[in-house]
Amino acid sequence: MNNIKLTQDENLSIKVSYQLLPSDHQRLDLYFSLPNEMGISPKTLTEEHYFHSSIQSHSAYYSDQLHLPLVRSRFISQKKGQQSDYRLNLNLFSYQIRIALDTDIKQTIKLKESEEFYPQAIVLAEQIKSLLKKLRRYTPPDQKLRSFFENADNYLSWQVEQSFLKLLSRGPKSSDFTTERNFLIALCRSENEYRQENQYNSQVTLEDPNRITNKMRLLERLIEYGVVFQKEVKNLNSNLKRVVRGTVTAIIMTFVMMLVLNARANFTEVTIALVGMLGVIYGLREIFKEDITRVIWRSIQKGLPKWKNIYSNSVNKSRVASQTIWLEYIRNKDLPKQVDKLFQTRRQQNKQAAQLLHFRSDTKVNVKSFLPGYDEIQQRIYFNLTPFIRFLKKGEGRLYSLDGSKITKQAVERRYQINVVLMQTDKQYQQEIQRFKITLNRSNIINIEAMKTDNEAL
Repeated sequence: MNNIKLTQDENLSIKVSYQLLPSDHQRLDLYFSLPNEMGISPKTLTEEHYFHSSIQSHSAYYSDQLHLPLVRSRFISQKKGQQSDYRLNLNLFSYQIRIALDTDIKQTIKLKESEEFYPQAIVLAEQIKSLLKKLRRYTPPDQKLRSFFENADNYLSWQVEQSFLKLLSRGPKSSDFTTERNFLIALCRSENEYRQENQYNSQVTLEDPNRITNKMRLLERLIEYGVVFQKEVKNLNSNLKRVVRGTVTAIIMTFVMMLVLNARANFTEVTIALVGMLGVIYGLREIFKEDITRVIWRSIQKGLPKWKNIYSNSVNKSRVASQTIWLEYIRNKDLPKQVDKLFQTRRQQNKQAAQLLHFRSDTKVNVKSFLPGYDEIQQRIYFNLTPFIRFLKKGEGRLYSLDGSKITKQAVERRYQINVVLMQTDKQYQQEIQRFKITLNRSNIINIEAMKTDNEAL
């Protein structure tokens, strides 16, 4: 797909990201095919619980030209710009370095062979050194601007050191690549010494892991100012749900009062039988009220949007974009024809009975132009798959084989597959569609494979 990507984020989460232009509009549909053996259904995992606990959306200004903010910061150094412009462009530059570094580190960690891992790590280190050099080429003389620079510089230096230390700790060990490993260690040491020379952090803070980590989290939020949008989540159906609940209660209470009046007419005195009958009537009311309300509500809200995210600029508080969200379990007959066709391309042995979960978001950019230096915004949606695997069997299986007259056994892990169809529709109603096969176990995602649309392999 042109500008949309589905990738792994953490061990058990995936990320969908795409870019939007001013006045743009994009519709995104994800259809999750969850095998019944996972035990996922509206009874075990409600849409509301999954949305609030496992789906996160994130929107921010985006630029694939990392040098652009730095050019504008040099322009401001000539006293032709505003302080707010300098901070916004510095934050964009720092934010993009952080995002790019995080993505590249995760991809490099996946390389298990030393021959692939260390050359890629060296390339990444050289790129980061070049970006940091560009950042530090100009230190603003103005004390207020200098504090913005020092905060960003301090955070990025610490983040680079932590990222490459994590890379080395998780990467393969090999005596054949001692030189490359020493180069990466030297990068980490130089960044540590750089922060000490500039006295960015006090000795008390450095000696306490909790304090230094919390300080860097604060600096991370500071570099997001003006770049990452503030999000407000609105429940679209809260008033309608109140009306449904009130209507059902009124109808049931009318029926209950008829029974009560009829019972009072048949009993001239207050007796144990009357009290018992009234107790049974009110008990039945409580039992059926919740069930009837739930059935009617699910029928009414089918196909309706449930939430709306409003994204605002953190500087001037103006609305930048809005995102309307649907999330519901659907039946096979509710699948669009092109989506059902992709699911049917699976081989016969892979067509398991499954529960279908449909996620849809309509994102609309409300402004005709962005701030100077910004060409696009990036929308990212994170899906945590942990709730999908909580009912899966634990442990490993055993594979037995006959080696001559000797029986051997090997431990094999249990793996499961989730099929996801991703469909994107732009404002000209042009569609692109792709099926992904996600292989996972109870602890992490093994592989995400974009499947072909014709003859697919296992």
